[in-house]
Amino acid sequence: MATLKELSKRDELFSGGHRLCSGCGIPPIVRLVLRAANGPVVATTATGCLEVGTTIYPYTAWRIPWIHSAFENAAATISGIETAYRAFKKRGKIPPDKNIKFIAFGGDGGTYDIGLQALSGALERGHNFLYVCYDNGAYMNTGIQRSGATPFGAATTTSPAGDVILGKQEARKDLTRIVVAHNIPYAAQASPHNWADLSRKAEKALKVDGPSFLNVISPCPLGWYSKPEESVEAAKVAVDTCYWALYEVENGVLKINYKPKEKKPIAEWLKMQARFKHLLKPENKELLDKLQENIDKEWERLLGLDGKVI
Repeated sequence: MATLKELSKRDELFSGGHRLCSGCGIPPIVRLVLRAANGPVVATTATGCLEVGTTIYPYTAWRIPWIHSAFENAAATISGIETAYRAFKKRGKIPPDKNIKFIAFGGDGGTYDIGLQALSGALERGHNFLYVCYDNGAYMNTGIQRSGATPFGAATTTSPAGDVILGKQEARKDLTRIVVAHNIPYAAQASPHNWADLSRKAEKALKVDGPSFLNVISPCPLGWYSKPEESVEAAKVAVDTCYWALYEVENGVLKINYKPKEKKPIAEWLKMQARFKHLLKPENKELLDKLQENIDKEWERLLGLDGKVI
């Protein structure tokens, strides 16, 4: 794995000056993944925060060949690009030693929900690409509506905490587990607060022969109602509470990459975000306990699978 010094010397493929929000988790995620590529790379981005904030005509933050996909088809787009690359190589239009890497980026709305069918198809077909989901837990770009990634109890504009309901009533979808079920060579969860882990996983993912997947938690001050200067800390606390476990599944073997010495209660993460303030009221303790129970149960499941073929 590249050291921080080595990474710092690599070309910056994602420029500053974009219009993503202060404290947004997306820029450090994209910068680290592109630096990990360390070579020619082509990317596509589903409609969402990343696309809107980096390509306001006539400007772009991308210093690589880049294609804007619709909300639902980033995986299909990168599949077509990767297939064309192989066809051109076969015809001699691209030198045989020219190795290009392919990356698709999508938010949780364009990955967990709208783009799931295209992603599943691309994984099943075995295209050689990396899909990176930046998971901020809602449709932040279009008004903070709930998504399949929204945590239980979170208040959004379509699952408000009020007299009728107290935030989202359903548990978040376990997308990483769904992806792993496709039996691809590599899948992992990561966080931007741990640059070394994220960078290492991106390097691994880009070296495998076949599809790979990274699900990365992405703090969103706008939709989390959190402080921009606390975004990195919020990502860290999400990991320390085991809400967002850091693990990888390589050739079917699951490995937990980080086990907190002292697992923090989920309330430590919730209190950093006003979208959960109703869960911290004494009268809603039952909902808080339910969320904690679900997180504990999932963490125990992962511990039981650590080091095993799944």
